[in-house]
Amino acid sequence: MSTRILFIRHGETAWNRIKRIQGHIDIALAETGVEQARRLGHRFAEEARAGERLDAIWASDLIRAQQTAQPVAQALGLPLQLVPGLRERHYGAFQGHDSSEIAERFPDEYAHWQTRDPGFTPPDGESQRVFYHRVLHALDPLIAAHPDGRIAVVTHGGVLDCVYRFANGLPLDAPRNWPLLNTSVNVVDFQRDGGMMEARIVEWGDVSHLGGVSADDGLKRMPPSGR
Repeated sequence: MSTRILFIRHGETAWNRIKRIQGHIDIALAETGVEQARRLGHRFAEEARAGERLDAIWASDLIRAQQTAQPVAQALGLPLQLVPGLRERHYGAFQGHDSSEIAERFPDEYAHWQTRDPGFTPPDGESQRVFYHRVLHALDPLIAAHPDGRIAVVTHGGVLDCVYRFANGLPLDAPRNWPLLNTSVNVVDFQRDGGMMEARIVEWGDVSHLGGVSADDGLKRMPPSGR
């Protein structure tokens, strides 16, 4: 049995535009993000009318994810269910700062961060390795609850990055060259074989509901890659 998950990154926030790290700080959507969420809801309403079923909507409990998910939940008449384990990575003392500010305030930690060491932990934060396993652990009960189901998970760029790496067997220190676009729909099939979980990417970076254009904090504004 397989579970199809439509992973959706939250809409744009003011901090996304200026590349300020949000992490667990509860930042609301910018006006552009609210409009992206409205278009996302319209997309799912149209798909429902065309016969595409959605069994459940899950989201990170941070407000930017909830605001993105609400139009979909309202359009489909489904309850929005929150999962704290699907929050963005906790960047600790780095949160609220951009890269230049982090380099100035925490020069040694910044230098270590730039090595891409998965075990590096920002002061009072969590490492990439801990974050990765936290995300997979949070997804496990959702997959178990929806065998042969089709669900939406509204979450964060870091969570999408973990999912992409897991599905493709990529190491945590591999440089990223795949998009993590605001309000993108990223379709992944999960299957259990005994105690092992496997994932296959069906579609990645779909922002057709936004006219094909969205933003990525780490990459230039770009159309979907199709991966």
